[in-house]
Amino acid sequence: MGTARGFGVDIGGSGIKGCPVDLDGGVLAEERMRIPTPHPSTPDAVADAVAEIVEKFGWTGPVGVTLPCVVKEGTAHTAANIDKSWIGTDAQTLFAERLGRDRGEVCVLNDADAAGMAEMSVGTGVGRSSGLVVVLTFGTGIGSAMFIDGKLIPNTEFGHIEVDGHDAETQAAASVKDNLELTYPEWAPRVSRYIQALESFLWPDLIIAGGGVSKKAHKWLPLLEARTPVVAAALKNDAGIVGAASAAVTSGDV
Repeated sequence: MGTARGFGVDIGGSGIKGCPVDLDGGVLAEERMRIPTPHPSTPDAVADAVAEIVEKFGWTGPVGVTLPCVVKEGTAHTAANIDKSWIGTDAQTLFAERLGRDRGEVCVLNDADAAGMAEMSVGTGVGRSSGLVVVLTFGTGIGSAMFIDGKLIPNTEFGHIEVDGHDAETQAAASVKDNLELTYPEWAPRVSRYIQALESFLWPDLIIAGGGVSKKAHKWLPLLEARTPVVAAALKNDAGIVGAASAAVTSGDV
């Protein structure tokens, strides 16, 4: 018997990346392809990039696609770090038409929800079937996924809570660290302040920190001051691809 495989595409503010996924192992099955996110990142331009990635691998099965948006029944309702024309777009139908598939063969979900699902099923969250777990992805913005007793509560937007009068991700996203050329010791207090604000109305049992910056977790996680244990994501920046591929094969719409 062959290994179960799926295909995931993760759309971010700076890059779109995707490839086949080994669903049993929760790892990328081939070297991923990455395309810079088009500017402007309109639905048509992004759909073209997604099609280019899927066609590069000759993939013919179901496809999972993440968006940095609140997604309900395949339609985008917000647009964080992506063109505002996504709001109200039936993304599931758009991608299905561009990929030459039936609508039911394409699953579209929030990017942080996809990353969180992957971490909970094959990553750091394995075995965490009770309590409250929050997955935070630090990238262009801050994405979030919340799990209660292992069950996803979809479309949380904890990256947009107000911290000291500002939208949280404008203060503590990884892109802020890069744009302001902050060192990890300079950036970590911003992340601490964000997590403390989150803790003012949530009592998580665990926070899993993901996104590309999780590759350097040892440089900043030990510097955080928080009530909740904060641990690094195991799948790092591949979590969105893995989660999207799994969702496309197992659950259809999320």
